[in-house]
Amino acid sequence: MTLGVYVQVPFCQTKCTYCNFHTGPVAKTLYHPFVEAVSQEIALRAISTAPWLKQPVNTVYVGGGTPSLLEPAALELVMGALRRGLACEWEEVTLEADPETISTEKADAWCAAGFNRISMGAQSFDDAELKAAGRMHRRADIFSAVRSLRGAGFENISCDLIAGLPLQTAASWENSVGELLSLRPEHISIYLMEIDDGSRLGRELLAGGSRYSAGALPSDDEMAGFYESACERLSAAGYEHYEISNWALPGQKSRHNLKYWQREPYLGLGAGAHSFSGTERWANAHDAAAYIRAMQQGRIPVEQMETVNADAALNEELFLGLRLLVGIDFADIEQRYNVSLSARLAELGKSGLVEIEGRRVRLAPGRLAVSNEVFVELLG
Repeated sequence: MTLGVYVQVPFCQTKCTYCNFHTGPVAKTLYHPFVEAVSQEIALRAISTAPWLKQPVNTVYVGGGTPSLLEPAALELVMGALRRGLACEWEEVTLEADPETISTEKADAWCAAGFNRISMGAQSFDDAELKAAGRMHRRADIFSAVRSLRGAGFENISCDLIAGLPLQTAASWENSVGELLSLRPEHISIYLMEIDDGSRLGRELLAGGSRYSAGALPSDDEMAGFYESACERLSAAGYEHYEISNWALPGQKSRHNLKYWQREPYLGLGAGAHSFSGTERWANAHDAAAYIRAMQQGRIPVEQMETVNADAALNEELFLGLRLLVGIDFADIEQRYNVSLSARLAELGKSGLVEIEGRRVRLAPGRLAVSNEVFVELLG
């Protein structure tokens, strides 16, 4: 058994129009107190007697937000606190970074600090789309960032695209996918645009307004078409589609994110970070200032504590496991949870929603773009 560590840095230069995370711009004066608070949280977790926290840490993921806004020296402080406090046997250490925050000097410093993987939010290679979405970078910044990272020695780069941005067309989408493939990152994530009341764009669209280019969003059918086209192009380029939103060159799957989908334990540190011990889930307070105050008082501001009972665990096994394209061993799940899934899965198979082969069941290839509908049917 190994442990993953996630460090949440909830700071950004600006709030993207589509963002529904608890992140955003804050005064830079909060940066150093926040880093000290995370280091204090690590120290408090280190003295815990919980067996699951004594497992070797083989993956670290510093995400956000935009953690690359922090000075490299601040990130080194966090890495040092992890080394001192936990049983670190690092294999994969990821830093999320926006293209415009990446420089040759920073890339060199990140590599020296122990990071060996960068996850970069490209989102699009079309400047009009990036501007409409409130992104700070432009197409040229993506190419410059990759040159800096390669020059520093990074051999594991992940890049994100979003299908369904305002102003996006079939032609601009195909161009973005092509430009991304020309960079040959080791890992690619493609996310479908989410519309809900948690983002400015979502609220505007749901209210029938036109700000943030809400009237220029592609339709659901167009987004599904973008996704399916990307599936074909990435497969032809040698990328393995291993999770609904993720592709990798051989041997380059995200080891840290696989822990989430396979229900392995992970420790979340920082404001808004989530944790899973194997039997419980919880989150830290989302407000960065409140998190810092609590840590200065020597207490971890835990909220949303939940014990995962057998029914919830079963639903997680199905929902998370089926995100992986290899699917799940439903016979094993039936045995471990003392349930029968065969009849329910057979109905879904007849409807063409899933494929069943021996003991394994997986989402049908044509249903990946509408996976949530399948999950509703399965868990209902």
